[in-house]
Amino acid sequence: MRLCTATALACALAAGCSRQEPAFRPTVIAPAGPPDAAPAGMVWIPGGEFSMGCADPRGLPFGGNEPMVDARPIHRVRVDGFWMDATEVTNRQFAAFVAATGYTTIAERPPRAQDFPGADPANLVPGSIVFSPPEGPVPLDHHHRWWNYVPGADWRHPRGPESTIEGRDDDPVVHVACADAEAYATWAGKRLPTEAEWEFAARGGLAGAAYPWGDDFRPQDRWMANTFQGSFPARDLGLDGFAGIAPVKRFPANAFGLHDMSGNVWEWCSDWYRADTYAAPDRTTDAVAVNPQGPTSSRDPQEPNERKRVLRGGSFLCTEQYCSRYIVGTRGKGEISSGSSHLGFRCVKRP
Repeated sequence: MRLCTATALACALAAGCSRQEPAFRPTVIAPAGPPDAAPAGMVWIPGGEFSMGCADPRGLPFGGNEPMVDARPIHRVRVDGFWMDATEVTNRQFAAFVAATGYTTIAERPPRAQDFPGADPANLVPGSIVFSPPEGPVPLDHHHRWWNYVPGADWRHPRGPESTIEGRDDDPVVHVACADAEAYATWAGKRLPTEAEWEFAARGGLAGAAYPWGDDFRPQDRWMANTFQGSFPARDLGLDGFAGIAPVKRFPANAFGLHDMSGNVWEWCSDWYRADTYAAPDRTTDAVAVNPQGPTSSRDPQEPNERKRVLRGGSFLCTEQYCSRYIVGTRGKGEISSGSSHLGFRCVKRP
């Protein structure tokens, strides 16, 4: 089924948005090629100017039921060229970092009592948040119905202490908190992408397309990303070939050569998350933001006391039934000291 273009969405179908909502304008790719040979596993993102954000996707096939108001207004951004990992960081790559440094992830450390005042000390044990599908259909009004804190869950044991990553070297590493991702990036001589860099790269030069590959969710009935099919959250049918996480490079790359920019696992960005980031005064003009670094503080109105950074790309749990953030311009958010079984990252570096 053919989706409408995001430009048409912005102009005609953005429910709840002003008639003056800016439309997507053409992306301008910088003409300069890569300055030198590609670092191992990375591809050149040429930089340029593009329209950043997302029109209201409700009512469209696979668009879900969320207006995505934190991704508007659509605004112009320019980024300089950079190198980006072609895939999400894998278990193999993260294991090499841990072997070289002895690093211990946050999920492998006991939670600090001062961070959880009043908690029973017996409950302050290492672990992480694991997707735990219920036995049957449940109301979708609270995520605690399918997420649980599992003692002993970490990057080596993604589903709990009895699980393993043996034979899964090419899966994206998960259960990494923001500090864990930053530690890896520093060791590798890289960094986390800004939100603007991530979106420019994910769009692959397309202007306002819903997905990294275009406007059809399944062009010619081909699965292009690892998402959730079935009855969320109880049963993932795995029609795309994977019920749960997928190894990297199992789906086509976008025009820049990047895999899994939609679905599979969420990816950390360096920007603090604020729901009102795009609503800053300069976003309502024709001004072009150059290499924006994001706000200086975090605020999520739903959890104002939690410090969160931006997540991008959605995961294997995204579905139009609950979370359609496999759509390129949409935004996610993650508390900085938490990881989960569907959260990973990739890195960038400047030449």
